[in-house]
Amino acid sequence: MTDPDALAQQAGRLSERVQLLGEYLDPDALEARVGELEQQMGAADFWDDQERAAKVSAEHARQGQRLAEYRALSDDVSDLGELAAMAREEERAGSLTEEFTQEIVDGLARAEDRLFVLEESRLFGGEHDAGDAVVTIQSGEGGTDAQDWAEMLLRMYLRWAEDRGFTATVQDRQDGQEAGIKSATFTLEGGNAYGLMSAERGVHRLVRLSPFDSANRRQTSFAAVQVAPLVTDEAEVEIEDKDIRVDTYRASGAGGQHVNKTDSAVRITHLPTGVVVQCQNERSQTQNRATAMNMLRSRLLELEIQRREEEAAKERGESMTIGFGSQIRSYVIHPYSMVKDLRTGHETGNTQAVFDGALDPFMRAELERRAKGLAVVGED
Repeated sequence: MTDPDALAQQAGRLSERVQLLGEYLDPDALEARVGELEQQMGAADFWDDQERAAKVSAEHARQGQRLAEYRALSDDVSDLGELAAMAREEERAGSLTEEFTQEIVDGLARAEDRLFVLEESRLFGGEHDAGDAVVTIQSGEGGTDAQDWAEMLLRMYLRWAEDRGFTATVQDRQDGQEAGIKSATFTLEGGNAYGLMSAERGVHRLVRLSPFDSANRRQTSFAAVQVAPLVTDEAEVEIEDKDIRVDTYRASGAGGQHVNKTDSAVRITHLPTGVVVQCQNERSQTQNRATAMNMLRSRLLELEIQRREEEAAKERGESMTIGFGSQIRSYVIHPYSMVKDLRTGHETGNTQAVFDGALDPFMRAELERRAKGLAVVGED
């Protein structure tokens, strides 16, 4: 049976963290902001401007949910503290039961998980952090092994998104000749999706015994992860018609007769930058083009964000390369099992859990490092 004193101490620590979170979130200010948004939404001409109305409605939902979640958590942690105090009294009276202590243990675990998610909110101060994301995975050096590794990364992120309750939609997938994928792009929808996934931008390295080598030799493979904020507002990133080339082609993969018999897939090349995006997920060429244009805007915005970060790094006297040349994490399966982030030093020996989507600790460590302005740890 769990010691009631230990439960009381755990509840006390949770209460302190909730109080610190409240100082950051400022529930009174949140409530005032939700009230302001509700007043705007109640105006007779609110829906005359559809674009503005959508933004106001989205902010109202986001802020209202954050306020409700914080207050519910605060109340629950307070109740758990009282239950822990009751457990102490019942222990002294000799009437404490295993069922009652287990109820408190389970409640504290659930509260810990909810607090962990809410605490993340203080790590997202960027302009696009709260929004959705476009994620592209590209295989790198390593041939078929690298393409297989890219597909493993895709599966890892889709599992992580499912566990977080996010919506992940694969917009394009280019299969490798023997196995895996050459590249894949998916959109990610959910609270702070871009802020979270931005921690994954960079090159990921896998070390293992190659399943594609007849001699079963050790192989090092690379894949790059690109992350951009999902842009649907044409005014945010303007693209001139003369700067793009649009190609159509027959979509590959699953999708039925329509996908296989029509040139519904769309590839758009941005001539000034060389950025290429493609979409084959939608049923019509028109839909694929619209989605591809949003993806292109997102990629161009990503380039601008990278440029600003590089300039800021130079001003701080740091050397910073974002993209295919910046290795951020190593996943080693042979000769030992270890996943280690080379920026934060965070590591785990449970490689299978990571491949199954257990990425939150790695993301959190990187977001904490950024928030504190700490230097990259580097590789041993």
